[in-house]
Amino acid sequence: MRYLPALLIGRLVRFAVRLVRRGGGSALPGLLVSKLAPNLVYKTLGSFPKGLVVITGTAGKSTTTKMVVGIARAHGLDVFTNPSTANIEQGFFSTIIRYGNLFGKVPGDIAILEMDEAHAATFVTRIKPRISVILNVFEDQLDRFVDPALVREKLAIVAKATSEIVLLNANDQNCLLIGQSKLQAAVEYFEINESVTNSQATIAYANTYSPTIEKPHSKYEVTSLQEREVTLRIEETSIQFELPAKGIHFALDAVAAVAAAKRILGGEYSPAVTTKAMNEMPPVFSRGEIRRVDGEDVEFILVQNPISTQLNLNNLGDNLEQIFFAIGRDVHDPSWLWTVDLAKLKNVAIVTGFNFADATLALAYQQVPFGRVEPDYFKAIADFFALPKPSSGHKTVIYSADAMRRLRRYKGFTDPEDVNRV
Repeated sequence: MRYLPALLIGRLVRFAVRLVRRGGGSALPGLLVSKLAPNLVYKTLGSFPKGLVVITGTAGKSTTTKMVVGIARAHGLDVFTNPSTANIEQGFFSTIIRYGNLFGKVPGDIAILEMDEAHAATFVTRIKPRISVILNVFEDQLDRFVDPALVREKLAIVAKATSEIVLLNANDQNCLLIGQSKLQAAVEYFEINESVTNSQATIAYANTYSPTIEKPHSKYEVTSLQEREVTLRIEETSIQFELPAKGIHFALDAVAAVAAAKRILGGEYSPAVTTKAMNEMPPVFSRGEIRRVDGEDVEFILVQNPISTQLNLNNLGDNLEQIFFAIGRDVHDPSWLWTVDLAKLKNVAIVTGFNFADATLALAYQQVPFGRVEPDYFKAIADFFALPKPSSGHKTVIYSADAMRRLRRYKGFTDPEDVNRV
């Protein structure tokens, strides 16, 4: 009963916001309830019989979480998760408001949540994860983390708070340093085999400036990747399936997800069920998502930092005729654009977003041709989708998080689960 007034107010605020702005109502109610009932999220997330699973790291959290949740549900588990990728504390409150009852009770066997690196480190001081998955440490936006070592330190706090299993990326020296910490949980590793990384675009992990640690044995490994077809070694067995989107980073997410699912499920884990679930898994919205817009296919690609941008650009098709490039107000320091090889951005039709000038300058310096610069973001959206259908390929939208949210609201794509597999 103690949480009833706060949750009732939160639901009323959510309803009111959604009346005013379609697809809104996720941030404000969570922020409000976090002030009125700050212990609610910890009480709720500490109540699941099979505990809490935390998935964190610089990049890949949303995709990995969706994969783990999909596999667990395919095996019959009732899972509580944050499907809108609201991965900070107020987002967890918002998810409880949406899916819980007025007493703060959320149905489910287990909570599987993606968490922002900084917020996860604070969160686990109050509630201990049963299993943690730490994906990577990349060079991030400097206004958030001035040094990757700070990210590693935050992730080490999560690892130290974990009670049962910490799953770490054996390809990342930062993760190996975390694995050498004094942990109460067992440590297991996942990796991409060198034969795969040698034939694919390189994943550039942040430098540790420490002596190289010898890579440990990994129980879980990407052994082959051809386009979207991936083969994983899961301990002593192999499974093969098609990824929801193309890219070596999605293969890394997949092996981490299957490793986590196997540990969550224990003796209930089935390779056949896992393979079927992964073959049917849609991408997370805007992570290589292709959807019909105004009668034609459009691909949506979210970029958030230098590495995610580079990896996604490396996987662009060669026959793209119309690209929408929007860097929004979430990029407080757009200087990182200068560290990205933008050469794959051929045939940029419109450059826009809050940081349109910086994006345009970076493109011009690298001699990437572009059609036009449009400071008015919503006019840019309307004009881009009004362009004639390209003669080959499809329209492609590349945008940062702020530009993504604004475009999706403008076009009415407000349900994060409304994503289909192509």
